[in-house]
Amino acid sequence: MEIYVVTPGDTIDGIAMKLGANAEQLIYDNQLVYPYELAVGQALFAAGERRNAARSLSAGGYAYPFISPWVLEQTLPFLSELLVFSYGFTGEGDLLPPAYGEDDWMIAEAKNFGTRPILTLTPFGLDGNFNNRLIHSVVNNEEFKANLIQNLLEIMEEKGYQGVDIDFEYILAEDRDAFTAFVQETAEAMRENGYRTSVALAPKTSSEQQGLLYEGKDYRALGEAADHVLLMTYEWGYTYGPPMAVAPLNQVRKVVEYALTQIPAEKIDLGIPNYGYDWPLPYVRGTTKAATINNVQAVRIAVENGAQILFDNVAESPYFTYSENGTEHEVWFEDVRSLLAKFELIKEYELRGCGYWQIMQWFRENWLLLQDQFFILKGI
Repeated sequence: MEIYVVTPGDTIDGIAMKLGANAEQLIYDNQLVYPYELAVGQALFAAGERRNAARSLSAGGYAYPFISPWVLEQTLPFLSELLVFSYGFTGEGDLLPPAYGEDDWMIAEAKNFGTRPILTLTPFGLDGNFNNRLIHSVVNNEEFKANLIQNLLEIMEEKGYQGVDIDFEYILAEDRDAFTAFVQETAEAMRENGYRTSVALAPKTSSEQQGLLYEGKDYRALGEAADHVLLMTYEWGYTYGPPMAVAPLNQVRKVVEYALTQIPAEKIDLGIPNYGYDWPLPYVRGTTKAATINNVQAVRIAVENGAQILFDNVAESPYFTYSENGTEHEVWFEDVRSLLAKFELIKEYELRGCGYWQIMQWFRENWLLLQDQFFILKGI
């Protein structure tokens, strides 16, 4: 395996000659578009001879039911778990099906590839946003809590799910212990019926971290209660925030190092973003809104606008600027260099695996690199 960074004057045929590679394979692996123009600074993945990966890893990916069947079929060979997003619930603990389509076909397709289908549980209100009042209602009422757990068990048996992922965000600080108790009781009920439980954790760097995202999550207690956890190590750069890397490695490392003081490494999955953002400039807090783009699209924007892709050696993330219709833009995204840095972090700290938010867009380079670095644990 080799990562090649495009320099001025490079062509795909010339790069293939330098690397002793097949040009058509480079085009295919890197999802290049005819006439195969390249951006200076673009990172290309050049597959080498397949070898035994250094270690095994569990890989999960979140997906909505409206995912392209083709994208799902392409991705499932690289996944241990498919996390279907998502089931909701009422304040009384009645379960609500996914709002964006049927999930049965996803479950069946996952099983065809030996991938475990996982039910993702989220407290979404009618507006489609996380609602901490729903959390408060259920976790503090024994009847409602028991109702939700029983409904989860019934739908998992009916549908054929093999585990549940609890993705609750903006938990009130006053509900922290009640939420932990809910996770513990859910996990115990799941284990008794042959299922596994995971919980998604906001990216904390200390036990005393302030803020609505963090105060309701007790890393140590949740790590003990659940079978494994996902660190949501992304969204430093986000839709309404200032331009910056979505998952800067220096910040991701701080979260991992804190998590390891609270949770065993073999229970921790590293969150990985499968997207980037395009910000119009100048950035104005409360006004500027970034467009979400996929990683292939980011490179196409650079190519079409003659932009040079740069690489931030602290965040270990690619970025570039360009001008369109008189407006300056700044783009941050993921490429094989930033992904390799995250995979090396998983190896360094011997983490359980990784989890992708989300797999709705196909990014072939990522999966080829993942396969090069790890042996994916499969099996139902």
